[in-house]
Amino acid sequence: MSQKTVGLLFGGQSGEHEVSINSARAIYGALQAPVNLEKYVVTPFYIQKNGLWSAPEVSLAVLQSGQALAAEEIESSRRWQFPPEAAQMEVWFPILHGPNGEDGTMQGLLTLMGAPFVGSGVLGSAAGMDKIAMKQIFAQAGLPQVSYVAVERSQIWSNPCVFPALCEEIEQTLAYPCFVKPANLGSSVGIAKVRTRQELETALDGAASYDRRIIVEAGLADIREVECAVLGNKNPQASVVGEITYDSDFYDYETKYTDGRAQIHIPADLPPAVAAEIQTLALKAFQAIGAAGLGRLDFFYQEKTGYLAINEINTLPGFTAFSMYPQLWQATGLPFPELVDRLLQLALEHS
Repeated sequence: MSQKTVGLLFGGQSGEHEVSINSARAIYGALQAPVNLEKYVVTPFYIQKNGLWSAPEVSLAVLQSGQALAAEEIESSRRWQFPPEAAQMEVWFPILHGPNGEDGTMQGLLTLMGAPFVGSGVLGSAAGMDKIAMKQIFAQAGLPQVSYVAVERSQIWSNPCVFPALCEEIEQTLAYPCFVKPANLGSSVGIAKVRTRQELETALDGAASYDRRIIVEAGLADIREVECAVLGNKNPQASVVGEITYDSDFYDYETKYTDGRAQIHIPADLPPAVAAEIQTLALKAFQAIGAAGLGRLDFFYQEKTGYLAINEINTLPGFTAFSMYPQLWQATGLPFPELVDRLLQLALEHS
């Protein structure tokens, strides 16, 4: 069997640049495992923070060091100029987290390049990235969700009459506490938990600096955060269910990426019927937005009432060996190197 040339695409122009490097390091290592060496030849392509595509030698050096290159000002004509090796790739593994990576923009570019790639296409990626569009699709599919209010930046950065009326609407619809989130960011960037009008105003202003679309969600007491991984195209499968626990007020960026601040429990200690319902809802949500390849579905579970609601889908979740998505599949019986292989095969199958 001839080896497939794999383009490993990482870095990118988002606040999750460093997370992408860590994910790429793990995937590169998995492709060097004996089970994959005979199947694939991997070439790394690092997109710098300024949008410059790096040559494979530079990209490999970034993978080996784990350190991002310092962003430098470059001429716009140099952005998005592909190294010549890019034309030789038979399948791509884009592990670009956040805007300009998992929101459909890169997926559109790869589609135009004519090579198959791991993960969702333009529709699934865009819908999975924008929390407002995602929730509207989930609602249409009949999936249970917490109450929310969609907000435009223009409502926040407006005249003195509009903004107070917006805050009153949020208070009447959701009450406190509630969560303010930019609609198109990941890794808990820009999210704030608010309990007062002053905190709400500050959080809305802060979220508007990240995105023109903002979502405010109701906060629920005694909620457990549980997650399920999905793998597949036409007939996707759901993993065992895991749970995230932490001591902070909520699962913010610092908690998520600081060692020891959060704990992963796989499988989650849940009644079998609840775990089965989470898996069913995960598959339904995955298919509702037109996702493909992989996705991690996050849920809220209130044990004392049995309340279960979907929070969101992440179509390109963190992919280090210690990230939730690979760990869920490890616990389901699919080791990390085999998982990477399966995703590449799904990409080739979906082309």
